[in-house]
Amino acid sequence: MTKWNIDPDHVSARFSVRHMMVTVVHGLFNKVRGSILFDPAKPDETSVEIEVDTASIYTGVDRRDNHLRSADFLDVEKCPIMSFKSTAAEVVGMNSLKIIGDLTIRGITRSVVFDVTYRGPSYFIDDDKTFTTYGIDASACIHREDFGMKWNLDIEDGGFMVGKCVDITFSAEIDLEEEGSVN
Repeated sequence: MTKWNIDPDHVSARFSVRHMMVTVVHGLFNKVRGSILFDPAKPDETSVEIEVDTASIYTGVDRRDNHLRSADFLDVEKCPIMSFKSTAAEVVGMNSLKIIGDLTIRGITRSVVFDVTYRGPSYFIDDDKTFTTYGIDASACIHREDFGMKWNLDIEDGGFMVGKCVDITFSAEIDLEEEGSVN
């Protein structure tokens, strides 16, 4: 299985969650790293390991970001890393997989299924090196309370200040560097 590098300039880990049950707050993490073992001829053998620096959370509102870093949510002082390590991959269609694995947030690990699509290959040459590139998009929905993030406020109409379901998306270009040119 070939190890692909995640391009640090073309990777994002994003989330969205309901606020007061009427709108959606979007955010992202600015520091993401990891590796992907991938062979387009054997996509069912794909393996993924990702780490996210929890302090790198950004929603565009400092007060909210600081609250999300606190012990009410990510508890970044005690848990600076959020991670995902795959345990299985299943082909579900052309360029589509389900990647099953262990997601760890706040030191709590739960099994999560990501719906994944991949596109490529694309090729480019830079400084006499040929790069093969694929694009990966993955998404899952988690229940934040399963990871110990239980802070909330009830609102008068029976809802909550912060939704309990969080949509997670991960997008990346993965590169394979080879000597020589594309034929």
